[in-house]
Amino acid sequence: MKAGGRVAGTDDSRIGHGAAEEVESSLARKSDWELTAPAFERLLGLLDADRERAGEKYELARRRLLAFFEARGSESPADHADETINRAARKIAEGERVEDINKYLYGVARLLLLELGRAREKLPLPLDSVAPPGAPAAGEREEEERERAESERRFECFEDCLGKLAPDSRDFILSYYKEEKGEKIRGRKRQAGDLGVSLNALRLRASRIRSALERCMGECAGGGAAEK
Repeated sequence: MKAGGRVAGTDDSRIGHGAAEEVESSLARKSDWELTAPAFERLLGLLDADRERAGEKYELARRRLLAFFEARGSESPADHADETINRAARKIAEGERVEDINKYLYGVARLLLLELGRAREKLPLPLDSVAPPGAPAAGEREEEERERAESERRFECFEDCLGKLAPDSRDFILSYYKEEKGEKIRGRKRQAGDLGVSLNALRLRASRIRSALERCMGECAGGGAAEK
């Protein structure tokens, strides 16, 4: 970012925050490549051979990316989710071989997150965030790092356990939870109708799969703690 971008009279206490937003939006902004229809179709084809199901899985993948960036403090999670998809689509269009598109998207998201972190480290520190003498700034940073590591571990466990489910169970549980709050009831009624089952049967199946996921994630998290 060029120094000439500052405006005379700007409140210095807001420079750091404004610069951070500028860096994040610039990283998320499409620069020299636009997502094309053929590239998008190739991406969809890796999600599912069926066009309609591929569209549904695309929406689920994007929501998972949104959750990934939101959990890590992104100020523009939607932009970063879209940039992740664009970067993945570009590499695939250029000939990158991808066996598991969901793991690939997660890898691209992590690389983008590293870029954001490096860019923000170079920003001037906002005056209102400077710790006063004697403040436990180092301890707070360690706590933030610990919480970030735990969040990362939980997300990785979730991805791993989700991948261990049978394909039909994985698709079922992702569809069961994909709607927003106001749409959940209507969405689950549609899902029950598509499957030809009652709502109670739908809820029972979701409960069984959720319990299996919770057991798996508990074992995964416990194993990670034991390794440490």
